[in-house]
Amino acid sequence: MKLPLVLTKRGWKVLDLNWLYARYPVREFMQRHMTGYYAPRNFNFWYFFGSLSLLALLNQIITGIWLTMEYTPTGTEAFASIQHIMRDVRYGWLLRFMHTTGASLFFVVVYLHMYRGLIYGSYRAPRELLWLIGMAIYLTLLLEAFTGYVLPWGQMSFWGASVITSFASAIPWVGKYLVIWLRGDFNVSGVTLHRFFALHVALVPLILLGFVFLHLVALHYVGSNNPTGIDTKHDKPTAETIPFHPYYTVKDLIGVVVFLLVFSTIIFFAPKMGGFFLENNNFIPANPMQTPEHIAPVWYMTPFYAILRAVPNKFLGLITMASAIGLMFILPWLDRSKVRSIRYKGYLSKIAITIFVICFTGLGYLGIQSVSPLRTTLAEIFSVGYFAFFLLMPFYTRYEKTTEPPEFFT
Repeated sequence: MKLPLVLTKRGWKVLDLNWLYARYPVREFMQRHMTGYYAPRNFNFWYFFGSLSLLALLNQIITGIWLTMEYTPTGTEAFASIQHIMRDVRYGWLLRFMHTTGASLFFVVVYLHMYRGLIYGSYRAPRELLWLIGMAIYLTLLLEAFTGYVLPWGQMSFWGASVITSFASAIPWVGKYLVIWLRGDFNVSGVTLHRFFALHVALVPLILLGFVFLHLVALHYVGSNNPTGIDTKHDKPTAETIPFHPYYTVKDLIGVVVFLLVFSTIIFFAPKMGGFFLENNNFIPANPMQTPEHIAPVWYMTPFYAILRAVPNKFLGLITMASAIGLMFILPWLDRSKVRSIRYKGYLSKIAITIFVICFTGLGYLGIQSVSPLRTTLAEIFSVGYFAFFLLMPFYTRYEKTTEPPEFFT
Protein backbone atom coordinates (compact mmCIF):
# COMPACT_ATOMS: atom_id res chain seq x y z
CA MET A 1 0.00 0.00 0.00
CA LYS A 2 1.39 3.39 -1.01
CA LEU A 3 1.91 5.80 1.85
CA PRO A 4 0.76 9.44 1.63
CA LEU A 5 4.23 10.57 2.79
CA VAL A 6 7.38 10.58 0.67
CA LEU A 7 11.02 11.35 1.44
CA THR A 8 12.78 14.30 -0.13
CA LYS A 9 16.55 14.55 -0.78
CA ARG A 10 17.00 16.23 2.58
CA GLY A 11 15.12 13.47 4.35
CA TRP A 12 12.04 15.51 5.23
CA LYS A 13 8.66 13.84 4.85
CA VAL A 14 6.05 15.77 2.87
CA LEU A 15 2.53 14.98 1.74
CA ASP A 16 2.26 13.28 -1.64
CA LEU A 17 -0.42 15.38 -3.34
CA ASN A 18 -1.04 12.73 -5.97
CA TRP A 19 -2.09 10.41 -3.14
CA LEU A 20 -4.56 13.06 -1.99
CA TYR A 21 -5.85 13.85 -5.49
CA ALA A 22 -6.57 10.17 -6.14
CA ARG A 23 -8.78 9.99 -3.06
CA TYR A 24 -10.43 13.41 -2.80
CA PRO A 25 -11.71 15.72 -5.60
CA VAL A 26 -9.51 18.70 -4.74
CA ARG A 27 -8.73 19.55 -8.36
CA GLU A 28 -12.35 19.14 -9.43
CA PHE A 29 -13.50 21.39 -6.59
CA MET A 30 -10.99 24.10 -7.49
CA GLN A 31 -11.94 23.83 -11.14
CA ARG A 32 -15.68 24.04 -10.52
CA HIS A 33 -15.75 26.74 -7.85
CA MET A 34 -12.54 28.76 -8.29
CA THR A 35 -10.41 28.60 -11.43
CA GLY A 36 -13.21 27.28 -13.67
CA TYR A 37 -15.99 29.41 -12.21
CA TYR A 38 -16.32 32.44 -14.47
CA ALA A 39 -17.72 35.61 -12.91
CA PRO A 40 -18.73 38.82 -14.70
CA ARG A 41 -15.75 41.09 -15.18
CA ASN A 42 -17.59 44.28 -14.16
CA PHE A 43 -17.93 43.63 -10.42
CA ASN A 44 -17.53 46.82 -8.38
CA PHE A 45 -16.92 47.51 -4.67
CA TRP A 46 -20.46 46.41 -3.75
CA TYR A 47 -19.32 42.85 -4.40
CA PHE A 48 -16.83 42.91 -1.53
CA PHE A 49 -19.49 42.30 1.07
CA GLY A 50 -20.31 38.68 0.22
CA SER A 51 -16.78 37.50 0.95
CA LEU A 52 -16.55 39.85 3.95
CA SER A 53 -19.65 38.17 5.37
CA LEU A 54 -17.83 34.84 5.27
CA LEU A 55 -14.82 36.43 6.99
CA ALA A 56 -17.05 37.89 9.71
CA LEU A 57 -18.75 34.51 10.18
CA LEU A 58 -15.35 32.82 10.56
CA ASN A 59 -14.34 35.40 13.18
CA GLN A 60 -17.54 34.80 15.16
CA ILE A 61 -17.07 31.04 15.14
CA ILE A 62 -13.41 31.10 16.24
CA THR A 63 -13.81 33.76 18.94
CA GLY A 64 -17.08 32.17 20.10
CA ILE A 65 -15.38 28.82 20.64
CA TRP A 66 -12.66 30.40 22.78
CA LEU A 67 -15.16 32.44 24.81
CA THR A 68 -17.25 29.34 25.44
CA MET A 69 -14.25 27.69 27.11
CA GLU A 70 -14.31 30.29 29.92
CA TYR A 71 -18.02 31.19 30.05
CA THR A 72 -20.34 29.77 32.73
CA PRO A 73 -24.00 29.67 31.57
CA THR A 74 -25.70 29.95 34.96
CA GLY A 75 -27.73 32.77 36.40
CA THR A 76 -25.40 33.18 39.37
CA GLU A 77 -22.07 33.02 37.54
CA ALA A 78 -22.64 34.21 33.95
CA PHE A 79 -21.95 37.91 34.61
CA ALA A 80 -18.93 37.10 36.78
CA SER A 81 -17.53 34.78 34.11
CA ILE A 82 -17.68 37.62 31.59
CA GLN A 83 -15.70 39.82 33.98
CA HIS A 84 -13.28 36.92 34.47
CA ILE A 85 -12.77 36.72 30.71
CA MET A 86 -12.20 40.46 30.46
CA ARG A 87 -9.81 40.76 33.41
CA ASP A 88 -8.14 37.45 34.18
CA VAL A 89 -7.96 35.42 30.96
CA ARG A 90 -4.94 36.29 28.85
CA TYR A 91 -6.19 38.30 25.85
CA GLY A 92 -9.75 37.57 26.99
CA TRP A 93 -10.68 41.24 26.55
CA LEU A 94 -9.44 41.05 22.98
CA LEU A 95 -11.44 37.91 22.22
CA ARG A 96 -14.62 39.37 23.66
CA PHE A 97 -14.26 42.68 21.82
CA MET A 98 -13.51 40.76 18.61
CA HIS A 99 -16.75 38.85 19.16
CA THR A 100 -18.96 41.82 20.06
CA THR A 101 -17.49 44.13 17.42
CA GLY A 102 -17.51 41.28 14.92
CA ALA A 103 -21.24 40.76 15.50
CA SER A 104 -22.00 44.38 14.67
CA LEU A 105 -19.69 44.49 11.66
CA PHE A 106 -21.20 41.17 10.53
CA PHE A 107 -24.59 42.86 10.30
CA VAL A 108 -23.06 45.92 8.64
CA VAL A 109 -21.65 43.84 5.77
CA VAL A 110 -24.82 41.70 5.60
CA TYR A 111 -27.04 44.78 5.30
CA LEU A 112 -24.77 46.22 2.61
CA HIS A 113 -24.79 42.84 0.84
CA MET A 114 -28.61 42.83 0.91
CA TYR A 115 -28.70 46.43 -0.33
CA ARG A 116 -26.51 45.47 -3.28
CA GLY A 117 -29.01 42.72 -4.09
CA LEU A 118 -31.82 45.28 -3.99
CA ILE A 119 -30.25 47.84 -6.28
CA TYR A 120 -28.92 45.36 -8.84
CA GLY A 121 -31.92 43.02 -8.86
CA SER A 122 -30.05 39.95 -7.61
CA TYR A 123 -33.38 38.56 -6.38
CA ARG A 124 -34.84 38.34 -9.88
CA ALA A 125 -35.13 35.10 -11.91
CA PRO A 126 -33.29 32.75 -11.98
CA ARG A 127 -31.98 33.73 -8.53
CA GLU A 128 -35.21 33.68 -6.52
CA LEU A 129 -34.14 30.64 -4.50
CA LEU A 130 -30.74 32.23 -3.89
CA TRP A 131 -32.52 35.25 -2.41
CA LEU A 132 -34.82 33.09 -0.28
CA ILE A 133 -31.88 31.17 1.17
CA GLY A 134 -30.14 34.49 1.85
CA MET A 135 -33.21 35.71 3.74
CA ALA A 136 -33.22 32.46 5.73
CA ILE A 137 -29.59 33.23 6.65
CA TYR A 138 -30.66 36.72 7.75
CA LEU A 139 -33.44 35.36 9.98
CA THR A 140 -31.04 32.83 11.49
CA LEU A 141 -28.53 35.61 12.15
CA LEU A 142 -31.19 37.62 14.00
CA LEU A 143 -31.97 34.59 16.15
CA GLU A 144 -28.27 33.98 16.79
CA ALA A 145 -27.76 37.62 17.70
CA PHE A 146 -30.72 37.67 20.08
CA THR A 147 -29.68 34.52 21.92
CA GLY A 148 -26.12 35.85 22.19
CA TYR A 149 -27.41 39.20 23.45
CA VAL A 150 -28.76 37.48 26.56
CA LEU A 151 -25.54 35.69 27.53
CA PRO A 152 -23.65 38.57 29.26
CA TRP A 153 -26.53 38.53 31.78
CA GLY A 154 -26.33 42.25 32.45
CA GLN A 155 -29.28 44.53 33.03
CA MET A 156 -29.91 45.18 29.35
CA SER A 157 -29.54 41.49 28.49
CA PHE A 158 -31.99 40.40 31.19
CA TRP A 159 -34.64 43.01 30.54
CA GLY A 160 -34.22 42.83 26.78
CA ALA A 161 -34.95 39.11 26.95
CA SER A 162 -37.93 39.79 29.23
CA VAL A 163 -39.45 42.34 26.88
CA ILE A 164 -38.82 40.48 23.61
CA THR A 165 -40.06 37.10 24.84
CA SER A 166 -43.15 38.73 26.40
CA PHE A 167 -44.37 39.78 22.97
CA ALA A 168 -45.19 36.15 22.23
CA SER A 169 -47.91 36.39 24.87
CA ALA A 170 -49.92 38.55 22.47
CA ILE A 171 -50.56 35.54 20.23
CA PRO A 172 -54.14 34.34 20.90
CA TRP A 173 -54.75 31.04 22.70
CA VAL A 174 -51.14 29.74 22.66
CA GLY A 175 -49.29 32.92 23.61
CA LYS A 176 -48.85 32.29 27.34
CA TYR A 177 -47.68 28.72 26.71
CA LEU A 178 -45.26 29.92 24.04
CA VAL A 179 -43.70 32.42 26.45
CA ILE A 180 -43.12 29.68 29.04
CA TRP A 181 -41.61 27.46 26.35
CA LEU A 182 -39.25 30.22 25.20
CA ARG A 183 -38.14 31.07 28.72
CA GLY A 184 -38.18 27.57 30.14
CA ASP A 185 -39.72 29.15 33.22
CA PHE A 186 -42.54 31.47 34.22
CA ASN A 187 -40.09 34.38 34.17
CA VAL A 188 -36.69 35.02 32.62
CA SER A 189 -34.27 33.12 34.85
CA GLY A 190 -31.11 31.06 34.83
CA VAL A 191 -33.03 28.35 32.99
CA THR A 192 -33.69 30.85 30.18
CA LEU A 193 -30.01 31.75 30.10
CA HIS A 194 -28.96 28.10 29.84
CA ARG A 195 -31.53 27.48 27.11
CA PHE A 196 -30.37 30.47 25.06
CA PHE A 197 -26.75 29.44 25.56
CA ALA A 198 -27.48 26.00 24.07
CA LEU A 199 -29.24 27.60 21.12
CA HIS A 200 -26.47 30.17 20.59
CA VAL A 201 -23.49 27.82 20.61
CA ALA A 202 -24.97 24.58 19.24
CA LEU A 203 -28.23 24.53 17.30
CA VAL A 204 -28.44 27.93 15.60
CA PRO A 205 -24.81 27.95 14.31
CA LEU A 206 -25.35 24.54 12.70
CA ILE A 207 -28.48 25.82 10.97
CA LEU A 208 -26.61 28.97 9.91
CA LEU A 209 -23.71 27.02 8.41
CA GLY A 210 -26.16 24.77 6.58
CA PHE A 211 -27.89 27.77 5.01
CA VAL A 212 -24.55 29.35 4.07
CA PHE A 213 -23.54 26.13 2.32
CA LEU A 214 -26.85 26.02 0.43
CA HIS A 215 -26.44 29.70 -0.48
CA LEU A 216 -23.00 29.14 -2.01
CA VAL A 217 -24.17 26.04 -3.89
CA ALA A 218 -27.14 27.95 -5.30
CA LEU A 219 -24.91 30.90 -6.25
CA HIS A 220 -22.46 28.74 -8.19
CA TYR A 221 -25.30 26.88 -9.89
CA VAL A 222 -27.13 29.90 -11.34
CA GLY A 223 -24.09 32.19 -11.53
CA SER A 224 -23.45 35.64 -10.13
CA ASN A 225 -25.44 38.71 -11.04
CA ASN A 226 -23.61 41.92 -11.98
CA PRO A 227 -24.26 45.70 -11.91
CA THR A 228 -25.84 45.70 -15.36
CA GLY A 229 -28.14 42.77 -14.61
CA ILE A 230 -27.10 40.99 -17.82
CA ASP A 231 -26.79 37.22 -17.54
CA THR A 232 -23.43 35.68 -18.34
CA LYS A 233 -22.23 32.10 -18.61
CA HIS A 234 -20.35 30.89 -15.56
CA ASP A 235 -19.26 27.48 -16.81
CA LYS A 236 -17.16 28.65 -19.77
CA PRO A 237 -15.00 31.69 -20.58
CA THR A 238 -16.52 34.54 -22.59
CA ALA A 239 -15.54 38.12 -23.40
CA GLU A 240 -17.65 39.28 -20.44
CA THR A 241 -16.26 36.95 -17.76
CA ILE A 242 -13.01 36.16 -15.99
CA PRO A 243 -12.05 33.25 -13.67
CA PHE A 244 -13.02 33.86 -10.06
CA HIS A 245 -9.52 32.77 -9.04
CA PRO A 246 -7.09 34.47 -9.11
CA TYR A 247 -8.80 37.70 -10.20
CA TYR A 248 -11.54 38.08 -7.62
CA THR A 249 -9.75 36.30 -4.79
CA VAL A 250 -6.98 38.91 -5.09
CA LYS A 251 -9.57 41.71 -5.43
CA ASP A 252 -11.36 40.50 -2.29
CA LEU A 253 -8.07 40.68 -0.37
CA ILE A 254 -8.22 44.46 -0.75
CA GLY A 255 -11.64 44.47 0.88
CA VAL A 256 -10.35 42.17 3.61
CA VAL A 257 -7.47 44.56 4.40
CA VAL A 258 -9.81 47.56 4.65
CA PHE A 259 -12.26 45.54 6.77
CA LEU A 260 -9.51 44.45 9.16
CA LEU A 261 -8.26 48.03 9.49
CA VAL A 262 -11.73 49.24 10.47
CA PHE A 263 -12.22 46.20 12.68
CA SER A 264 -8.93 46.74 14.51
CA THR A 265 -9.51 50.48 14.92
CA ILE A 266 -12.84 49.90 16.63
CA ILE A 267 -11.51 47.12 18.87
CA PHE A 268 -8.46 49.01 20.12
CA PHE A 269 -9.78 52.57 20.23
CA ALA A 270 -13.59 52.48 20.56
CA PRO A 271 -14.92 48.99 21.39
CA LYS A 272 -18.13 50.39 22.90
CA MET A 273 -18.70 52.98 20.16
CA GLY A 274 -20.45 55.24 22.66
CA GLY A 275 -22.83 52.47 23.70
CA PHE A 276 -23.59 51.55 20.08
CA PHE A 277 -21.94 48.11 20.32
CA LEU A 278 -21.91 47.57 24.10
CA GLU A 279 -24.57 49.22 26.27
CA ASN A 280 -23.58 50.78 29.59
CA ASN A 281 -26.40 48.97 31.41
CA ASN A 282 -24.92 45.65 30.37
CA PHE A 283 -21.99 46.33 32.68
CA ILE A 284 -24.43 46.11 35.59
CA PRO A 285 -25.41 42.61 36.80
CA ALA A 286 -28.95 41.50 35.98
CA ASN A 287 -31.40 42.57 38.65
CA PRO A 288 -35.04 41.38 38.32
CA MET A 289 -36.10 43.96 40.94
CA GLN A 290 -34.77 47.03 39.10
CA THR A 291 -36.08 47.91 35.65
CA PRO A 292 -33.75 50.07 33.48
CA GLU A 293 -35.08 53.45 32.44
CA HIS A 294 -34.82 52.54 28.75
CA ILE A 295 -34.76 49.03 27.25
CA ALA A 296 -33.67 48.48 23.65
CA PRO A 297 -32.12 45.65 21.65
CA VAL A 298 -28.80 45.91 19.80
CA TRP A 299 -28.85 48.32 16.86
CA TYR A 300 -29.20 45.69 14.11
CA MET A 301 -32.62 44.64 15.48
CA THR A 302 -33.91 48.15 16.17
CA PRO A 303 -35.61 48.87 12.79
CA PHE A 304 -38.12 46.09 13.43
CA TYR A 305 -38.35 46.96 17.12
CA ALA A 306 -39.30 50.51 16.15
CA ILE A 307 -42.01 49.18 13.81
CA LEU A 308 -43.35 47.03 16.65
CA ARG A 309 -43.46 50.00 19.05
CA ALA A 310 -45.15 52.22 16.46
CA VAL A 311 -48.31 50.09 16.62
CA PRO A 312 -50.36 50.67 19.81
CA ASN A 313 -51.85 47.17 19.89
CA LYS A 314 -49.41 44.50 21.08
CA PHE A 315 -50.68 41.72 18.82
CA LEU A 316 -50.99 43.95 15.75
CA GLY A 317 -47.50 45.27 16.43
CA LEU A 318 -46.17 41.72 16.44
CA ILE A 319 -47.96 40.97 13.16
CA THR A 320 -46.64 44.19 11.63
CA MET A 321 -43.08 43.41 12.65
CA ALA A 322 -43.33 39.87 11.25
CA SER A 323 -44.82 41.26 8.03
CA ALA A 324 -41.90 43.70 7.69
CA ILE A 325 -39.53 40.74 7.51
CA GLY A 326 -41.91 38.50 5.56
CA LEU A 327 -42.22 41.02 2.71
CA MET A 328 -38.52 40.56 1.99
CA PHE A 329 -39.17 36.90 1.22
CA ILE A 330 -41.69 37.67 -1.53
CA LEU A 331 -39.63 40.49 -3.05
CA PRO A 332 -38.73 38.49 -6.22
CA TRP A 333 -42.42 38.33 -7.12
CA LEU A 334 -43.19 41.96 -6.35
CA ASP A 335 -40.75 43.48 -8.85
CA ARG A 336 -42.42 43.64 -12.27
CA SER A 337 -39.78 45.75 -14.01
CA LYS A 338 -38.47 44.80 -17.45
CA VAL A 339 -34.90 45.27 -16.25
CA ARG A 340 -32.98 44.10 -13.19
CA SER A 341 -30.46 46.78 -12.34
CA ILE A 342 -31.27 50.16 -10.83
CA ARG A 343 -29.04 51.62 -13.55
CA TYR A 344 -31.75 51.04 -16.15
CA LYS A 345 -34.87 51.48 -14.02
CA GLY A 346 -36.86 54.68 -14.00
CA TYR A 347 -37.00 57.54 -11.52
CA LEU A 348 -39.82 55.93 -9.52
CA SER A 349 -37.65 52.97 -8.53
CA LYS A 350 -34.71 55.24 -7.70
CA ILE A 351 -36.88 57.47 -5.54
CA ALA A 352 -38.45 54.41 -3.89
CA ILE A 353 -35.12 52.82 -2.93
CA THR A 354 -33.90 56.18 -1.56
CA ILE A 355 -37.01 56.57 0.61
CA PHE A 356 -36.66 52.96 1.74
CA VAL A 357 -33.07 53.51 2.90
CA ILE A 358 -34.05 56.70 4.74
CA CYS A 359 -36.99 54.95 6.44
CA PHE A 360 -34.99 51.87 7.40
CA THR A 361 -32.15 53.97 8.81
CA GLY A 362 -34.60 56.24 10.61
CA LEU A 363 -36.38 53.27 12.16
CA GLY A 364 -33.04 51.88 13.30
CA TYR A 365 -32.23 55.15 15.05
CA LEU A 366 -35.67 55.47 16.64
CA GLY A 367 -35.50 51.89 17.91
CA ILE A 368 -32.48 52.81 20.03
CA GLN A 369 -34.09 55.93 21.51
CA SER A 370 -36.61 56.12 24.33
CA VAL A 371 -40.30 56.54 23.49
CA SER A 372 -41.78 60.03 23.05
CA PRO A 373 -44.81 61.34 21.12
CA LEU A 374 -42.62 62.87 18.40
CA ARG A 375 -40.52 59.73 17.99
CA THR A 376 -43.63 57.55 17.85
CA THR A 377 -45.05 59.74 15.09
CA LEU A 378 -41.79 59.58 13.15
CA ALA A 379 -41.71 55.79 13.59
CA GLU A 380 -45.22 55.56 12.15
CA ILE A 381 -44.23 57.70 9.15
CA PHE A 382 -41.07 55.67 8.51
CA SER A 383 -43.04 52.43 8.89
CA VAL A 384 -45.49 53.57 6.21
CA GLY A 385 -42.57 54.40 3.92
CA TYR A 386 -40.98 51.01 4.60
CA PHE A 387 -44.13 49.07 3.72
CA ALA A 388 -44.91 51.31 0.75
CA PHE A 389 -41.61 50.33 -0.88
CA PHE A 390 -42.74 46.70 -1.04
CA LEU A 391 -46.51 46.98 -1.42
CA LEU A 392 -46.38 49.57 -4.21
CA MET A 393 -43.52 47.87 -6.05
CA PRO A 394 -45.78 45.87 -8.43
CA PHE A 395 -47.22 49.17 -9.68
CA TYR A 396 -44.31 51.59 -9.94
CA THR A 397 -41.98 48.95 -11.41
CA ARG A 398 -44.50 47.88 -14.05
CA TYR A 399 -45.50 51.30 -15.35
CA GLU A 400 -42.30 53.33 -15.02
CA LYS A 401 -40.18 54.10 -18.06
CA THR A 402 -36.98 52.06 -18.19
CA THR A 403 -33.80 52.22 -20.27
CA GLU A 404 -32.82 49.34 -22.51
CA PRO A 405 -29.68 47.68 -21.11
CA PRO A 406 -26.79 46.94 -23.51
CA GLU A 407 -26.56 43.55 -25.15
CA PHE A 408 -23.12 42.98 -23.63
CA PHE A 409 -20.54 44.73 -21.49
CA THR A 410 -16.76 44.80 -21.48
